[in-house]
Amino acid sequence: MQPAEHDRPTPPVTPPVTPQAIPPITTLITADLLRGALDLERTEHGVIPHRLPARARAQCADGQLAMAESQPSGVRLVFRTRAGVVELDTRPTKRIYVGAPFRPDGVYDLLVDGSLAGQGSVTGGNTVTIDMTAGTAESRPGPVGTLRFTGLPNRVKDIEIWLPHNETTELVALRTDAPVEPTPDRGRRVWLHHGSSISHGSDAASPTTTWPALAASLGDVELINLGLGGSALLDPFTARAMRDTPADLISVKIGINLVNTDLMRLRAFGPAVHGFLDTIREGHPTAPLLVVSPILCPIHEETPGPSVLDLADLGKGQLRFRAMGDPAEQADGKLTLRVIRDELARIVEQRAPEDPNLYHLDGRDLYGDTDSAELPLPDDLHPDAATHRRIGERFAELAFTSPEPLFRNTEPPEPAAPAVRNPL
Repeated sequence: MQPAEHDRPTPPVTPPVTPQAIPPITTLITADLLRGALDLERTEHGVIPHRLPARARAQCADGQLAMAESQPSGVRLVFRTRAGVVELDTRPTKRIYVGAPFRPDGVYDLLVDGSLAGQGSVTGGNTVTIDMTAGTAESRPGPVGTLRFTGLPNRVKDIEIWLPHNETTELVALRTDAPVEPTPDRGRRVWLHHGSSISHGSDAASPTTTWPALAASLGDVELINLGLGGSALLDPFTARAMRDTPADLISVKIGINLVNTDLMRLRAFGPAVHGFLDTIREGHPTAPLLVVSPILCPIHEETPGPSVLDLADLGKGQLRFRAMGDPAEQADGKLTLRVIRDELARIVEQRAPEDPNLYHLDGRDLYGDTDSAELPLPDDLHPDAATHRRIGERFAELAFTSPEPLFRNTEPPEPAAPAVRNPL
């Protein structure tokens, strides 16, 4: 399912820009200033970062996938500068769901030398009005807006601007009051992750507080996030994109989208998982590869999909999902989260003798029964901001920082040229 949004504090609105305040240096936005994207689409006025390459996008006409992969979860502008003022012109694409709660503008996070130093939003932009009951969408073009940060430290520093994880973002212009250059490669390991809307960011408060971004920060790794809302469906083109993307550590979180789309049966599931892992291994034969099963989701533990919006709650301005399957249908091969967890554990155990760098993590170790009682899923499907933080902290400990981390048997790579670490 697509990421759902709920009420949260509205981030600061970028103040209007006066002509006298515009910084004088404009820098062309190119691949060497971006991390976390696999492709750049050139537009009339700028570029749109994509998280799947063009060849993959051409192999699937699904609108949900197109929306999800173009939303730049984990994508950030990264550069070194002495500038005290940074401006970024963007044209966001905002979604309006008929009958659903208001969705605040997407948040941009500014990091200076790795620490959060500011946040902002861009108003305006394109809009897509989606009627989930009728299955229709209407698009309207909109204007470019400006994000502005001032008062930055008067020294050479590394700047990161993390783009909103839930808004397709056309990057139009970068302006500063001092020259910009690419940030040198720090030699950190690159972590490539694929998952569903939960990995995409669902109801996280900002792009650096999605659980993968939090885990990457705590684990001191470079993140490439292929969390694709509603689209973690074992698609071969996603596996090929992962195969062809330079990475030191890889994880795949499999399950919830296969249930809530009711896409396949158990007979197809096992071979599809094997094929997905086989394709990744073609490009990364020895990299640590972690298979993560679904976190707890009570509505689908024993009940198959599909998931549907509860129209009664939608009429009250609330988003909630219901499981429409019948538990008895498991006998016919319909998938539930319990079935998927059991099968993933079996597949990893089967492959492990020939693949000693393949590991397994039960998603309930990230969010389980106790967590559900304390922090229930607000719409019965997606975690909220506090739960993203909990999942991110737990994943970081289990995968990166514990005495015996799941991502083991690896050493940080030798520093390489920036192009090696940027798959664009």
